[in-house]
Amino acid sequence: MSEKVKPIKRNPALVEFSKDHHFGLLLVWKIRQGQRKEIPPVRIANYISFFFHEDLIHHFADEEKYLFIKLPLTDIQRKRAEGEHAEIRSLVAGIKQNPFDRGLLTEFADLLEGHIRFEERELFNRLQAVMSEEELLKLLNEVPARPHPGDDAWEDNFWEREEKKVKEKSYAG
Repeated sequence: MSEKVKPIKRNPALVEFSKDHHFGLLLVWKIRQGQRKEIPPVRIANYISFFFHEDLIHHFADEEKYLFIKLPLTDIQRKRAEGEHAEIRSLVAGIKQNPFDRGLLTEFADLLEGHIRFEERELFNRLQAVMSEEELLKLLNEVPARPHPGDDAWEDNFWEREEKKVKEKSYAG
């Protein structure tokens, strides 16, 4: 019999960040669905670019502004998180430059998933332990809840089971 994994008790001040992570993992799932369905990589690349600019870029900025600064510049977990943000930004730029490269899409999905898992399982637990109740309360009041782009904000839902007919247009944008 396998051992039950206890869910992580997330401090309310970090819940919005964890919600963002849910949408990031959903992005990873969509990429992988598109790849399984052999969707042309440029369609997936366009969605990654859209999602990055509508969502991830703001999430990264909030983490860097409100969370990472709670750890010393030399902290190994802070360095890892900041380094992964830089890698993800670089991969998005690479995907924009070469939207037909399936390998970049896989690399992006793998890195984003690993990054989110690291933050949820390690970094956020650490931040909860090192931040005072006063800092956590201040964070709860300072960090704005952001809406996430819904599927209706993007007409090419390539990840859906039965692909809807997409209006003819160029995907090289």
